[in-house]
Amino acid sequence: MSALTPPTDMPTPTTDKITQAAMETIYLCKFRVSMDGEWLCLRELDDISLTPDPEPTHEDPNYLMANERMNLMNMAKLSIKGLIESALNLGRTLDSDYAPLQQFFVVMEHCLKHGLKAKKTFLGQNKSFWGPLELVEKLVPEAAEITASVKDLPGLKTPVGRGRAWLRLALMQKKLSEYMKALINKKELLSEFYEPNALMMEEEGAIIAGLLVGLNVIDANFCMKGEDLDSQVGVIDFSMYLKDGNSSKGSEGDGQITAILDQKNYVEELNRHLNATVNNLQAKVDALEKSNTKLTEELAVANNRIITLQEEMERVKEESSSILESSRKAPKQDRTSEGQALSEARKHLKEETQLRLDVEKELEIQISMRQEMELAMKMLEKDVCEKQDALVCLRQQLDDLRALKHELAFKLQSSDLGVKQKSELNSRLEEKTNQMAATIKQLEQSEKDLVKQAKALNSAANKLIPKPH
Repeated sequence: MSALTPPTDMPTPTTDKITQAAMETIYLCKFRVSMDGEWLCLRELDDISLTPDPEPTHEDPNYLMANERMNLMNMAKLSIKGLIESALNLGRTLDSDYAPLQQFFVVMEHCLKHGLKAKKTFLGQNKSFWGPLELVEKLVPEAAEITASVKDLPGLKTPVGRGRAWLRLALMQKKLSEYMKALINKKELLSEFYEPNALMMEEEGAIIAGLLVGLNVIDANFCMKGEDLDSQVGVIDFSMYLKDGNSSKGSEGDGQITAILDQKNYVEELNRHLNATVNNLQAKVDALEKSNTKLTEELAVANNRIITLQEEMERVKEESSSILESSRKAPKQDRTSEGQALSEARKHLKEETQLRLDVEKELEIQISMRQEMELAMKMLEKDVCEKQDALVCLRQQLDDLRALKHELAFKLQSSDLGVKQKSELNSRLEEKTNQMAATIKQLEQSEKDLVKQAKALNSAANKLIPKPH
């Protein structure tokens, strides 16, 4: 962190500039995202104080949801505008490898996931935006073809993958804006899937739907069969929306350094959150492995118990058969006691049989639980791999940000030196101007004195020279 801290002799923004920049601030996690024209500038929440007026607490759910909606709307604006400009400059049909197009789908996925009601499953809470997108075919008949195509794709196994495929097909059809508007206008249907203060339930969703109209000018072509949409990592690449250091002026260098440092802090915070998530998932995997080991041991004990019961049953059958044979050979007076013993043996056999059935049922339950645990472990391992890929991507972005920060710091030092030289030259010119002004005043005063002396000499000469008669 010390290597990334700007030098102490650099100029810092004034309080007025900081306050003015903070007036256009939206919130993302623990960071403010300032909109500088069409660029993002992240700052931590506790780094500056804005105004003495009381503000709503950041822990208020409605307040946080409102700021998240504003943040997602601004990200959608940047993504759509950058996609249209880059596509028009490129001048060809876009494919799935085009980076701005990938970021657009990631931003749209975050917008559709905002405020989703969680559905509880065996593996925990599940949030999927495929449910609301399925409603579009009921509102717009033309969307039925897209929905049927998505359901027929063989490589899609999760609702998230089907939702991503639906977005791509709608963009290829140039009907994405129309479908989103039709969906947003039916709030009574969306209330089944979204919270009341979700983005799709508020006016920000209608704004994003209006912005999607501009995407009708671009052409896109995707090959859906070979693409793995289920396991893609949806991470927003903020470096695509940062200002280029070559277009900045010397007077704005400090603000850009601050923005880069805040961006770095945000990426590091997100990296810490992902590390914590990976640690939690690893702990769950360890717990599942321990539970699996315990279930394996219990299964072995149950198998041993079944074998023991089978041996006892065989022994009881042999005893009962021997009793029957002896009862046939024994006199009639002994058959009564033998019959009682036989009934007791049958009763014992029935109890042992019922116990064996109970143990078999318990064994089946334990086997099914083991299978579910193995499935959960596989899902968790897949999630851990996705988080690790996201960490690698974020570390790469952090390295790029550090390099950009060093470049801006070097340019800022050069501009500060030029400003210092200009200020010294300006002060010298002011001193010379003051000296020339004082000299001019002295010359004017001496001119007045000379005029007075000339008048006095003229009057004296007139008195000395006699007038001609």
